[in-house]
Amino acid sequence: MKGVIGADFGSDSCRVVLVDTHSGEIQATATRFYPRWMDGKYCDSEINQYRQHPADYLDAFEEAVVEMLQAATPSQRAAVVGIAFATTSSTVCLTNVDGTPLALLPEFGENPNAMFALWKDHTAVQEADEINDLVRQWPVDYNKYSGGRYSSEWVWSKVLHLLRKDESVRKRAFSWVEHCDWVPNLLCGISNPNERRYSRCAGGHKAMWHKEWGGLPSEEFMRKLAPDFSGFLFRPYQETYTSDTPIGTLTEEWALRLGLSTDVKVAVGAVDCHVGAVGAQIKPGVMVSVVGTSTCDILVAEKDQVDASVVPGICGQVDGSVVPGLIGFEAGQPAFGDLYAWFKDLLIGPFEQLLPQADWLDQPLRERLVKEMSEQMIPWLTAEAEKLPVDAHTVLATDWINGRRSPDADESVKASVTGLHLGSNAPAIFKALVEASTYGLKAIVERYVENGMAVNEVIGAGGIAQKSAFVMQTMADVLGLPVKITKAKESCALGAAMFAAVASGVHVSIDEAQETMGQGFSKTYYPRKEYAAIHQIRYQEYLKYKK
Repeated sequence: MKGVIGADFGSDSCRVVLVDTHSGEIQATATRFYPRWMDGKYCDSEINQYRQHPADYLDAFEEAVVEMLQAATPSQRAAVVGIAFATTSSTVCLTNVDGTPLALLPEFGENPNAMFALWKDHTAVQEADEINDLVRQWPVDYNKYSGGRYSSEWVWSKVLHLLRKDESVRKRAFSWVEHCDWVPNLLCGISNPNERRYSRCAGGHKAMWHKEWGGLPSEEFMRKLAPDFSGFLFRPYQETYTSDTPIGTLTEEWALRLGLSTDVKVAVGAVDCHVGAVGAQIKPGVMVSVVGTSTCDILVAEKDQVDASVVPGICGQVDGSVVPGLIGFEAGQPAFGDLYAWFKDLLIGPFEQLLPQADWLDQPLRERLVKEMSEQMIPWLTAEAEKLPVDAHTVLATDWINGRRSPDADESVKASVTGLHLGSNAPAIFKALVEASTYGLKAIVERYVENGMAVNEVIGAGGIAQKSAFVMQTMADVLGLPVKITKAKESCALGAAMFAAVASGVHVSIDEAQETMGQGFSKTYYPRKEYAAIHQIRYQEYLKYKK
């Protein structure tokens, strides 16, 4: 019996699972939140700045693994042979010449520009526009496999912005690193940018890497883009690896810190939702939608099916980025659950501000009221919204509360709510927001299908898929497709465990790992035909707001 660890670094926390490689049994699990992030440090929502300290990642990961292994039996701990990682992306940080993230140096410990810029950081819109302008003039179309437009969420936009923003950071910066490349290489004792093994998934989808032009964009392109910043800084690698590839084994230091053996193999990292699609048992013709604060919508296809076709307006298509040997496609929405959370905060915010003025309540009672209101608001809105009829002429919303990622990325678009009247109430608006989020998903599915990709069913993964029957039934109704819910509560961590099983030699392929370790499905939502025509009318109205 062999065990593997899958680690999933999400937006708020690190989740780890210990999985039996033959039965698929989840033997132990643990979660640790990022302490600085939870304190709200280094972020400014007014300017879309979201930064995370690299120490948060290391602290949360170590504590989570130690806690998880304490819950396992001695034989289970001794049986661990591999570990693999899924992280948010593009979550990128500038490093010094040794490959150390600048925020880990004492002089930059509190400087947000020296930290990882989280995937949803949109401070680099201007830089993205400059990149797209230059690509249009360049003889090589570096956006060809990135949906035709480079995003402010991705590597080059963020790196260029951070360098321009902060002279002190610029003077010390030598290279950059994605979160999914930094942690697994670090655990193997590799920090030198020249020696790391880099992710095919992150490089292909976020950094314009492609074999067609020999790897990353050329030095000439980078010099033209940023004449003030030349050299190795922009091109730390040209080769990438799929996530079934081992980097090495744990160093003595990390083996001791985690309570594992130095024989444990560490796999190449990858983007969380791509790994989650593997954990949800993705196959050709099946789209996996990882539904949480945002969504990532993943397809895979045989190479001969894709041929030379390119799907415009998505986040990319890369050979081996999801399942080695297949073409992986990514699209997504930058706000899904975040749209609902925004509305909840909009309703509760004034209450939280006014409550301290109620001096007839003691502080513990105030805190309890706020906590209970916050926890009960979404369930209450859901229950009330479910009672409302599906009507073509009720409140209509768009979902671009954090811009649009797919199809046709545009960070400048804004969300809207129309059709309000004096009878409009909170559940009606919430229902419109749920519909808007699923209309955004329908636009993605249609873009895939229009370009020859088969989408026969959807697998829902992530927190909302597991928890909200209302949202998932609405999704099935809007898409006109069955939506299956994976049993795996931590599909990203489970997918990472599958990659660890292949990288450590327990299984020969991802297909075999999925077959052996997959958790199956808990429920299927089928589209209700009586609502199809109504949603089609509303969807066409939704599209009128898309520019």
